[in-house]
Amino acid sequence: MRLVATEFVEPGSILGKAILNDKGQVLLNEGVELGEKVIQRLQEKGISYIYIKDEATADISFKSAISEELRKEAMNTIESTFAQVQKESSISSSFVIEKASQRFTEVIRHLLSEIKNNRDLLTLLSDVYTYDNYIFTHSLNVTMYSLAIGMELQLRPRELELLGLGAILHDVGKMKIPAEILLKPGKLTEEEFFEVKKHPEEGFNILRNVQTISLLVAHCAYQHHERMNGSGYPRGIKGADIHEYGRIIAVADVFDAVTSNRVYRRAMLPHDGLEILFAGVGSLFDQKVVEAFRRAVAIYPVGITVELNDGRKGVVSKQNVGVSDRPFVRILEENGQTVEPYELDMCAELTVVITGCDTTFPKE
Repeated sequence: MRLVATEFVEPGSILGKAILNDKGQVLLNEGVELGEKVIQRLQEKGISYIYIKDEATADISFKSAISEELRKEAMNTIESTFAQVQKESSISSSFVIEKASQRFTEVIRHLLSEIKNNRDLLTLLSDVYTYDNYIFTHSLNVTMYSLAIGMELQLRPRELELLGLGAILHDVGKMKIPAEILLKPGKLTEEEFFEVKKHPEEGFNILRNVQTISLLVAHCAYQHHERMNGSGYPRGIKGADIHEYGRIIAVADVFDAVTSNRVYRRAMLPHDGLEILFAGVGSLFDQKVVEAFRRAVAIYPVGITVELNDGRKGVVSKQNVGVSDRPFVRILEENGQTVEPYELDMCAELTVVITGCDTTFPKE
């Protein structure tokens, strides 16, 4: 399978991986032939990349970061709880979270178990979903990235559990933002952005009154938009004044935001998202956290076509655990000429580096 941008998918291509909605229901099955109208519909739904079948990479496969059963459980817990919070006052919202806190804790424990047992680097790009409400999917994605960072930083089990709860609830305050602003497909006005910037404090006020979870969880909601140099919001705190969990969730939050499918913006590829993080190291983001993120997350997902500095071109076929920028690559071209495919372990050839990615339709 190869990862191809939907804008370059040609009619007649065969879908290599099923497309689901955020409830886990299949919208398009693997093996379906894609026509022009279907391709156009995928683009309209904000899906930037899909996997297509390709003879040279037919045996390249991968598994999802978490099981479909767990994704459904997590999404149902987030969606049902957040929807109820949206209808209630802040005080009543705290009771809603309190009643759901055990469900959230169980979801975090299950996520930790599955992520630990998945030996591959974490990648969410390989899971192709459409969704009606970005916040629910974003909350789950940020949780998985945060847990992967936390495990890389060797946080203790209880610390990981608190981090996970903070991550899955970090955006609960957005449920108090008017829906017409929250779901607006275009650029926000200054007044609308001012309203959105209230959500960390709204989330903090809801979560700090929940008796069944730690106050640290509330501070995750409060601090995930703070930045190392004090340029963040809502309080403009800096450096060590930002709790480690807040610094972790900040990195996970930004990365998922820029690499997610949005109707009004094409998703960035993971290596481009990582560049944004590294550009902000020291000023915006904690260097230790960003380095841990790079070790834990697949920057070049399996199935993506890459170009190398020596003129070779191929498809990422497998990850090297802990070395996200040096995967195994199935070489298909050398200096523009098709060759008999063979595997290259980039950890064994250290002079070779990836210089670019290609998501156009593969040549026959």
